[in-house]
Amino acid sequence: MQGFKEVNAPTITPPLSQPKRSKKRHTNLTLDKMMEKFLQQSMDTDEKFYRFEEQRLKIEDKRREAEHARELQMLQMLGQMLAGISSTVSQRSQSIPASPPRRANHRSYADNFNYNAMTATLSPPIVIERSFSLHRTHTLKDMENIFQLVRNVIPPLTGKKHKGQDGRIGIVGGCREYTGAPYFAAITALKVGADLSHVFCTKDAATVIKSYSPELIVHPVLDSPNAIHEVEKWLPRLHSVVIGPGLGRDEVLLENAKGIIEKSKVKGIPIIIDADGLWLISQQPSLIQGYQRAILTPNYMEFSRLYEAMLRDPVDSSDHHGCVLRLSQAMGNLTVVQKGERDLISDGEKAWSTVVDSLLYKDELHHALGSLSTMTLLTETYPDCEDCPLAGKNKSILHVLFTKHKEKAVSVKYFCDGHVLVCSHEGSSRRCGGQGDLLSGSLGVMAHWAFVAGAEKTNGQNPFLVAAFGACSLTRQSNHQAFQKFGRSMTASDMISEVGTAFNKLFET
Repeated sequence: MQGFKEVNAPTITPPLSQPKRSKKRHTNLTLDKMMEKFLQQSMDTDEKFYRFEEQRLKIEDKRREAEHARELQMLQMLGQMLAGISSTVSQRSQSIPASPPRRANHRSYADNFNYNAMTATLSPPIVIERSFSLHRTHTLKDMENIFQLVRNVIPPLTGKKHKGQDGRIGIVGGCREYTGAPYFAAITALKVGADLSHVFCTKDAATVIKSYSPELIVHPVLDSPNAIHEVEKWLPRLHSVVIGPGLGRDEVLLENAKGIIEKSKVKGIPIIIDADGLWLISQQPSLIQGYQRAILTPNYMEFSRLYEAMLRDPVDSSDHHGCVLRLSQAMGNLTVVQKGERDLISDGEKAWSTVVDSLLYKDELHHALGSLSTMTLLTETYPDCEDCPLAGKNKSILHVLFTKHKEKAVSVKYFCDGHVLVCSHEGSSRRCGGQGDLLSGSLGVMAHWAFVAGAEKTNGQNPFLVAAFGACSLTRQSNHQAFQKFGRSMTASDMISEVGTAFNKLFET
């Protein structure tokens, strides 16, 4: 009976447990908070990275400024040293009864350059004439104010102008394989400030390029039988032409590009040559040689190809400045822009020349030039001079040539024989395709602006040097801004979106 009672005993109902749904909701809330915390940490990490990167870039800017200041100081030291040598030896030379004869067939390094021959007398040592010449258009002051010169040539925006007055630019290039390059060049020209931008491309490429932007005027004529004539009709309406973006190497297209270059030269239109246009020039340098309204914009490989075609020697990797200068001179003083880590720009003209030709005993030579051993110099040493105090130095401020003279003295010459602008404006380490097309498009506009501005606005500088420096700086600034936003994923299209703000930051604020 007791067992029966236990079975029939009233049961106590246990309290109801909480629904599982509430637990799930609690779990979801926890995950949301974790995710939010994770995202916040990620944002904080990114912010710290960009802050550190900005600090690093500022430090790099200061380092470059200090390096530039050091170079200027070295030039000042050099001038003082040469002035001291001149004053010392001029007193000695007064005791010589007969002046040394003048050497015939010497090269003139500047407008007022005098170069006399040496007599063979070794006692006392003789130093012949020394002359300084600051080329009027390439002074150090101009170098420091180059940004201001770019600002000077930019036309103001006024309501009195008509469409096309601030630039009508023609891009010659674009084929089935390459439709992006001519678009990048043409749209950049508009973004910089040109009013109209024309693209002369093949029939296959025309529809594609038109679809990229309604802003462009596209002519599908580059592969037509009468392509040269079709483009020539438009040349009187264009202020500059850019040859090469997306051109390709089809023989018909290259031949048509050649004819367009010839017609443009006849009309005196500034010509910017890039990409496969440079390949055409490397095959036929005479096509553009001597036309000083042309600007070449080679990258490293294109530059090497051009240099070897013109000078029959490989590029000297230890003398980039000298190579740019020599190529420009060989091309007939065209403006050359070698793109790279730093953009090197030259028209082959002389910046300043300093010449000392002397016979000094070895100990006097070391004493006179000892202070130079700490400076950065470009040194060429003849094989028979084993104890040159400057051997091994390798920069582009000065040349020092040593030759033995009757084994007791050394003939010494100093001269700085060329001018190379360096654009080291900060960009980024991202090297996506299309950046050179942005440069050529912006250069097409700035070349026109600088050309029509006149010598007064450019302070006597070659207008194409000013334009090249401005275009290089703008491209680099656009690259820098886009990289700050997109990092490794940055493309040329991202850079185009930054052209306007980069232009304002560099030239209008």
